[in-house]
Amino acid sequence: MIERSFTMIDPQGLHARPASALVKVAKPFGADIKLVADKAVSLKNLMQVLSLGIAPGTTFTVTAEGDDEAAALEAVTQALQSEKLAE
Repeated sequence: MIERSFTMIDPQGLHARPASALVKVAKPFGADIKLVADKAVSLKNLMQVLSLGIAPGTTFTVTAEGDDEAAALEAVTQALQSEKLAE
């Protein structure tokens, strides 16, 4: 398992449009990808991701475990940065 921590920089936090983009990036990977804030949820499930209510300034972690975990974590990292959500 590998993981990377981020801080939410979007002034609106993690809302529907960017959350949907993250789920779309995560779904093709075989790895189990989790978004961890107060609890851990699947990054492949939009409703679970939105349930975290990640607000601006919140630190969160993305974990990936499986055969393509490195590629999955890199793709999610790229999506977070290109959407200007986290650093």
